[in-house]
Amino acid sequence: MSSFDVTVISRELDTTLKGFRISNIYQLNEKTLLLNLRKPGGQRIDLLVEAGVEVHTTLYVFEKPPKPPDFCMALRKYLRGGWVKAVRQHDFERIIEFIVKSRDGEYRLVIELFSDGNIILVNPEEKILHALVYKRMKDRKIVRGEIFKYPPLRGKDPSKILREDLEKIREMRRISVVKSVARILGIGGKYAEEILARAGINKDKPSSELRDEELDSIYESLQRLLSEIQSGNWKPTVFIDKDGKWVDVAPIEMRKYSGLKRIYFGTFNQALDEFYTKKIVEGKASGVEEEIKRQISKLERILADQKNTLQKSLEQAETYRKIGETIYLHLNEIQFLLQRIMDEKRSGRDWREITEKILKEKAEARAPAIYFEELNPKNMTLRVSIEGLKFDLSLRDSAQKNAARYYERAKKAERRARGAAEALKQTEARIEELKRRRDEKMKRVLEKPPKARKKEWYEKFRWFYSSDGFLVIGGRDKAQNTLIIRRYMEPHDLVFHAEIIGAPFVLLKTEGKNPPESTIYEAAQFAGTYSRAWREGLGSVDVYWVKPSQVSLSPPSGEYLPKGAFMIYGPRNYIRKIPLEAAIGVARMDDYLQIIGGPPTAIAKQALAYVKIVPGDETSGKLSKRIKELLVRTLPDREGRILQKISLEEIQKFIPSGKGAISKN
Repeated sequence: MSSFDVTVISRELDTTLKGFRISNIYQLNEKTLLLNLRKPGGQRIDLLVEAGVEVHTTLYVFEKPPKPPDFCMALRKYLRGGWVKAVRQHDFERIIEFIVKSRDGEYRLVIELFSDGNIILVNPEEKILHALVYKRMKDRKIVRGEIFKYPPLRGKDPSKILREDLEKIREMRRISVVKSVARILGIGGKYAEEILARAGINKDKPSSELRDEELDSIYESLQRLLSEIQSGNWKPTVFIDKDGKWVDVAPIEMRKYSGLKRIYFGTFNQALDEFYTKKIVEGKASGVEEEIKRQISKLERILADQKNTLQKSLEQAETYRKIGETIYLHLNEIQFLLQRIMDEKRSGRDWREITEKILKEKAEARAPAIYFEELNPKNMTLRVSIEGLKFDLSLRDSAQKNAARYYERAKKAERRARGAAEALKQTEARIEELKRRRDEKMKRVLEKPPKARKKEWYEKFRWFYSSDGFLVIGGRDKAQNTLIIRRYMEPHDLVFHAEIIGAPFVLLKTEGKNPPESTIYEAAQFAGTYSRAWREGLGSVDVYWVKPSQVSLSPPSGEYLPKGAFMIYGPRNYIRKIPLEAAIGVARMDDYLQIIGGPPTAIAKQALAYVKIVPGDETSGKLSKRIKELLVRTLPDREGRILQKISLEEIQKFIPSGKGAISKN
C-alpha cells in the first residue's frame, strides 16, 4: 500500500471503527494479525493487519492457530476490551496508528507498511511495550522500554510540496523521471507513474531533459491527484488484465491502467479485502504447485535413471545370451583353444611365449587361433573375438561352464530389467498420483476462505427451526430466561419448561399460526434435552407447555421470586417421558454452511449431514471434535473442506451442558 492508499484507508477505518471495542486478537502467521471488534448492540467487524503489506476490514473467515504466539498474547493483555478512539495516518507516510483507550490510558498500535513492515505497541508514556520485530537502527531503536520514534521522512510531503521543489527532479540527471518523482515525493512507483500518465510525460525520460512546462504539468497532476484523494469522493477499483489476472487495487481511477478491465467496490476496505484475499489464495496455490513440481521433478529424474537401467539391462541380457549361444556354436574350437593354452602352460612355457605362438598361427589364419585376442594371466582370462563379439573366457573352466556363466548373467540382467520395469511403472504411477493430487490441492487452495455470516438475533440463544418451519428459542442461563420472557414472548406464542429444577424457558414463536403436534413435540424435546436432566444422565423427562398469559413475572403476595424464575398459573399441558437426545448437523443457508442443532426429527429434515447424541461420558470438547470428524467424512469434498474451517465452538454451542455420547441408533 502506498501513502495515498494509506490516506484513504485510514480515513475509512476512522469512520468505521471509532467506538468499537477490541474483543479479541489472533496472530494468523508471523506477520499477520486479525482483530475482532464489536460495538454495543452486537455489530461486529474483523480487521486484518499484515505488516508491510495491508490493513483493512475483512468479511472472510481465516483459520486461527490453536495456540497464540507471545506477541499476540501481549497485545491481548493490553488492548482486549479497549475501544478504538481514532485511526490516523502519520504525516503522509505509510504508517497507520490505532488509538485504543483502555482503563490504563491510551495505547497506540502502530502499523508500519514500508519495507518489511512492523507492528509496534506504544504505552500511554510513549514507550515501546512490544513489537513484532525488535531492531536497532542508526536513526531509531525499536526496543522494549525505548521512547517510540517515527522513522525519518522518506521524501517531501506531497500535500505540502511547492512547484520550486520539483526543480530537484532535473538534478537527478540521467535517472528516469518516474524514479526521480517517486524518490522526491516518497510515494512509490505506482502513483509516480500515475502522476506522469496524467501529465502526459514518458516515465522513462531522463530527468535532466524535463522542460519547465513539463515540471508544471507534473505539479498540476500531483495537485489534482491530492485533491481527488482528499475529497473523499473515491471510486475503489481492482484492475484486471486481459488474462484475468488481478493486477492492482486503488481507491480511485488510474490513468496508467486505462487499457485494463475494472471491478468497482463501494469502499476501499472492500476492494482491498477482495484483492489481498485473492493474492493470499494465489500465493498458497503457487506454494503448493512449486512443492509438487519439485517432487515431480525428483521423480522424473528417478524415472530417467530407471529407464536407463532398463535399457542397459535389456541390452546386457541380449549380449550375454548371444555370447552363450556363440560359445555353443563354436564349442569344440573354443574348448580346443582353452585346452591348448593350459597344456602349453603346464608344459613350462611362459604366457608371453604362448601368446606369441598363437598370434603367429592367427596371422596364418589357422583355426582356432583366429579367435584369439589377448591373454590376461593375472585374471586367468582369455579374450576372444567371434562373429563380431568380443568376450572373456575363464581359463580355469571348460567352454560349457563359460557358456553357462554367460547364460546366468543374461538371466540376472533380465531379472534386473524386470525389476527396473516394475519400479518404472511404480514411479510413473507416483507421478500420475502427484499430478492428480496437485489438481485436487489446487482446487482446494484456490477456494477463497468462507465469508463471515451475519448472525440472526436469535442466535445468541439456544435455537432451532422445527420440521414445520417454526422458530424455537431457549435460554442459556437465568439472564437469558428473563430476556426471552420479558422481550421476546408474544401473546400467541407457547412457553415450554421441563419438570426439573435448572431447566431453560423455551419459547415456540408461532407468529399467530397454529403449530402442529410435531412441532409441539420437538419444542418439548428441546426443552427437556437442554435442561439439567441431560447433565444428570437421565434417559427421559416430563415437559409441559403453557400460554404466555399463564406466565407471571411477579411472585404471590409475601413471597420471593429468585432471578430467572417465573410463576406459572393455571393448567399445564404435559408431554411425558420425552427421550433426551439431540442432533447436530450442517446445513446450507443461502451461500453459507451453518452448524445447526436440536431435536433429531427437525435437524434430519434440514441438514446435509448430522450426528445424533445422547447423555454419556465424553466431555463437550472431545465430543465436538468427533462430531466434526464424522460430519467432514460424510459431506462431499468441497463442503467438507469448508466445514474444516468452522471452529469447534460453533459445534459446542449445540451440545447440552454436561457430558454426552454419539448415539449408535
